[in-house]
Amino acid sequence: MTKRARLIYNPSAGREQVKKQLPFILEKLEQSGYEASAHATTGKDCAKKAAKLACERNFDLIVAAGGDGTINEVINGVAEQYNRPALGIIPAGTTNDFARALNIPRDIQEACQVLCNGRMKNIDVGKIGGQYFINIAAAGTLTELTYEVPSKLKTMIGQTAYYVKGFEKLPRIKPSDVIIEYDGNRFEGEIMLFLVSNTNSVGGFEKLAPNAYINDGLFDLVILKKTNLADVVRIVSAALRGEHIHDERIIYVQASRIKVKSTNELQLNLDGEYGGDLPGEFVNLHKHVKMVVPNKEVPCIYEKSNYRK
Repeated sequence: MTKRARLIYNPSAGREQVKKQLPFILEKLEQSGYEASAHATTGKDCAKKAAKLACERNFDLIVAAGGDGTINEVINGVAEQYNRPALGIIPAGTTNDFARALNIPRDIQEACQVLCNGRMKNIDVGKIGGQYFINIAAAGTLTELTYEVPSKLKTMIGQTAYYVKGFEKLPRIKPSDVIIEYDGNRFEGEIMLFLVSNTNSVGGFEKLAPNAYINDGLFDLVILKKTNLADVVRIVSAALRGEHIHDERIIYVQASRIKVKSTNELQLNLDGEYGGDLPGEFVNLHKHVKMVVPNKEVPCIYEKSNYRK
């Protein structure tokens, strides 16, 4: 029986590179034994609906081609379905955090090599309320700058757009008063931000959650306590080297369930996109979806069977 693959792609992502190389991608899938077809997204939730439909039609593989937002929508379309096809990625966004964590190349032709010749691994998915995320959930003033970067600016100058907006916003950063409960532990106080990470790659930082594994059943929780502007800049610099986790203003722990409440309004960021307001509880769905990953060793993929829950 012929296997079927559905490519769900954002036609404007990556300076329209996916759109331009569409025939090549489909041909590679066909050469790998798939009957391949494509769906171009047209707006919000389009990728989610297309992924849900691909599940209902019993496709064997869904390929998300675009940025972290496109991948997030595809995950949200797949995660609740009884039949969940394997997932593949062709990164074509601004930061491509999730693809970077899995060592999937940004070059489309090289990404297709992984897609067609890689191995299958079951990976964790995060859930909060009725929403899912594959890479990162975050909240706090520092995370809200991502909503202020126009999509056209992101397309034109890429990741630089985030840093430009970030430096503009730094002087106005104010702490949030929160209660965070995680696997029987509790933190109460003022914070600048918190991150619930599924991988070690967040916002272009490849060592923000250095102990993260994508299939160990645990989130990596990073909390930045209330601090001043100078210390924020210093800690961000240390985060580039993965040295921030030793700072007294940082809490870095692992947990499978994390509950967050706040006395002031906190906007949630899921995989780089607005995800509603808190409070909420983050739940790790262990090995919930199957994904095509590179054959080479990838640091964030947990290979041992005796994982700690």
